[in-house]
Amino acid sequence: MALMRSWVESANSPETDFPLNNLPYGVFEAGGHARMGVAIGDRILDVGAVGHGLDPALFAEPAWNAVMAAGPEVWAALRARLTELLSDPAHRAAVELHLVAQDSARMLMPFRVSEYTDFYASRHHAQNVGTMFRGPENALPPNWLSIPIGYNGRASSVVVSGTPVTRPWGQLKGPEDTLPRFGSCARFDLELELGAIVGQPSEGMVSVAEADRMIFGYVLLNDWSARDIQAWEYLPLGPFQAKATATSISPWIVTAAALEPFRTPTPKRERPLLPYLREPGPMLYDIDLEVALAPEGGTETVIACTNYREMYYSAAQQLCHHTTSGCPMRVGDLLGSGTISGAAPDSRGSLLELSWGGKTPVVLASGEERRFLEDGDTLTLRGVARGEDYRIGFGACSGQVRPAVDLPDWAAG
Repeated sequence: MALMRSWVESANSPETDFPLNNLPYGVFEAGGHARMGVAIGDRILDVGAVGHGLDPALFAEPAWNAVMAAGPEVWAALRARLTELLSDPAHRAAVELHLVAQDSARMLMPFRVSEYTDFYASRHHAQNVGTMFRGPENALPPNWLSIPIGYNGRASSVVVSGTPVTRPWGQLKGPEDTLPRFGSCARFDLELELGAIVGQPSEGMVSVAEADRMIFGYVLLNDWSARDIQAWEYLPLGPFQAKATATSISPWIVTAAALEPFRTPTPKRERPLLPYLREPGPMLYDIDLEVALAPEGGTETVIACTNYREMYYSAAQQLCHHTTSGCPMRVGDLLGSGTISGAAPDSRGSLLELSWGGKTPVVLASGEERRFLEDGDTLTLRGVARGEDYRIGFGACSGQVRPAVDLPDWAAG
């Protein structure tokens, strides 16, 4: 597909994340009012204020949940109408009045998160982490090649890009500790992920094909992780407080429709999947991803580059598997892909892997070294699907690490 041209000139640049081909959805605040918007070039269109042709009640609350709940026919109708309004010069005079400069707006959470589930679905990430802790011969759990592994996280901890993240306290027990102790996390980490947003509810089990049609869109996702807290708590039931500090998402929902030209298949299976998990076609997307780290007051360094096609399980497979127990899925459920890592050392999606458990520091452009995150560091995730003469971008997903808060006397002991 070629670039679709808009009368918004900034949308026709090959460098913009937001051409007419994209039309991602977000919620923004300008002039003291929170509104639903669509990104077009360097502008945001106030969707509720234009002639969208849909029930105005869908845009009454500044969140995209009502539109998602209205179903795929409404999704397609809205996308077609916005494309018409932003491409046909006949609409320019009426629509231009409702454009806001992106740099004058504050982005808010684009939807209400109903539930949050995080997966562990990149072969390279699982192999790397397993090798560090169990050796290469036992790196993958016995079930990993057969089942999308996940855990239920905290919807209350999901925050929009730009929200600072405070270093957590937790119970720790290192190799030299005789007894556990309570302290601030010293091995705070990021995880580069893609989040899938469920746009339709389910009752009972759904197929991979049905699950694919239920997904409204995708966001970049940083699953902040306290590795030292995780090491002490995760047996036998898996992650808990180590993953509850925050999960940052990008403010723009890139729709599944915008990503359709970039579909790509999952890797060749090393073990045949059970029939219910087999895919009817390509379910991943060719999306270039990067992680950048900037120390406080310093310039950023890109520390990792990878691609979403590295995943072993797609979001549709994860969603299908999630329903097999009869678990109802809700509009606004968020599914984290799991850390996205590639085969090369510089394509690993976490500092745990990039520094190989802290043994080999990552060197920044300033000459500083990082094994794990330090106070004041800003992490920024970026993602782009590249067409011939345009790109589908997600914008940035950023967060700065703040120092741990002072403990109350009753906790400090």
